[in-house]
Amino acid sequence: MKKILVYFTILISTTSCMNAQKSGFSKDALNENLLSLEEIQIPFKDILKKHEGKVVVIECWASWCSDCVKAMPKLKELQNNNPNVDYIFISMDKTADKWKAGIEKHELKGDHYLANDGMKGAFGTAINLDWIPRYIIVDKTGKIVLYRAIETDFETINSTLNSLK
Repeated sequence: MKKILVYFTILISTTSCMNAQKSGFSKDALNENLLSLEEIQIPFKDILKKHEGKVVVIECWASWCSDCVKAMPKLKELQNNNPNVDYIFISMDKTADKWKAGIEKHELKGDHYLANDGMKGAFGTAINLDWIPRYIIVDKTGKIVLYRAIETDFETINSTLNSLK
């Protein structure tokens, strides 16, 4: 009986740790370069530095992603309701042409970057990207307050942003 209890305790604690909320980005993520609209490679840490002192919503998306497109109206509503929040869009598109066309087509307002090697590449791996759209919220101190939200989590995203006002 003791062995079973110990086993379940280990299982629960391991599962809890795997799903724990991250409070900061890994060194790998911070050092990964992303492509700007001006076609300049910029380390992710420099992108975040540009938004220091602000609440930031980061969206990982792609122009080919139907869930991303379906979430656009909710995202625009989020932006309208939270004008003091900065928005960073990181595309997982395969080409810069498709990425830029997607920004224009969906009239996305915010800062835009392209991951150099898609969803399963170095940046995607560094942030544990397993689904898009993926939303990450960073508070004014630079701490991650919501690490993994997807298109069905807009209530959580809204309440998190409201708690940061």
